[in-house]
Amino acid sequence: MELRQLNTFRTVASTLNFSRAAEALNYVPSNVTMQIKALEDELGVRLFDRLGKQLVLTTAGKRFLTHVQSVLDKLDEARSAVHDNENLSGTLTISANEVLCAYRLPVVFQLFRSRYPGVRLIFRSVPNQELKQTLFEGTADVVFMLDETILSSGLAVEPLMEETFRFFVAPDHPLAKRTVLQLEDFHGEVFLVNEKGCTYRTMFDRSFEKKGIDDITYLEFQNAEAIKQCAITRIGIAFLPEITVKAEVERGELVALPWQIPDLHVYTHMAWHKDKWLSPIILSFIEAAREVIAIEEENKTV
Repeated sequence: MELRQLNTFRTVASTLNFSRAAEALNYVPSNVTMQIKALEDELGVRLFDRLGKQLVLTTAGKRFLTHVQSVLDKLDEARSAVHDNENLSGTLTISANEVLCAYRLPVVFQLFRSRYPGVRLIFRSVPNQELKQTLFEGTADVVFMLDETILSSGLAVEPLMEETFRFFVAPDHPLAKRTVLQLEDFHGEVFLVNEKGCTYRTMFDRSFEKKGIDDITYLEFQNAEAIKQCAITRIGIAFLPEITVKAEVERGELVALPWQIPDLHVYTHMAWHKDKWLSPIILSFIEAAREVIAIEEENKTV
């Protein structure tokens, strides 16, 4: 069993894609496939199941990953003891939902890459409700989540900033010119929302249930872009965080309705496993994220 095989295995487990893993490691895909096969032959178990075009960790693969992560973390710790942190190198795996991936993290990635070009940055878009599990399974080093206040005995969770959610409609929507809205104004309207299971969708449902309204018509989507486009074409009322519609509002394609959902407090959180050794790479990324969010918070108050 070779160290490079363990590193390749961890990278494939993070990307769940041989081609993306090969690109991150600067290998050809066939080299990655051969290393994984050699590792599986030596262990006598399958580490991955190939379900059509989808690659998933087997139960044995998940158990093996926990130990591999520990070994590689110890190696990184040893390396950091003898090298200058200004010349960081290695691999960092980040996961987030599609909203934070598109609207919060690009600036963080840009800042981090400018400072530490020697670090291989791997990103996986993961549904919000599955992000915590990636930390427990060891397939991500740091994750970013949209959620209410999170209490966890196994994770270190840092709220970075509160996100404002609003209702958005096309400028020629019948409710767009109203300065005041009542609950009855929403009767007969179609709400464009995320699928059930999403944290802020749950909070949205809860707020209307508290007011005794249970006959709402929904259209459910998997991503913010689809919701925005349907709102622009007057299909319904979009329920989204403000960060996702900034460009459309500036272009006059969408407007915010004068309606606030009470008790809706959603934050962008940064999290990592509390027992994980925070290497210089991870600590540097966490600091970069804090810097970017601090600047964005300052701009909001200007």
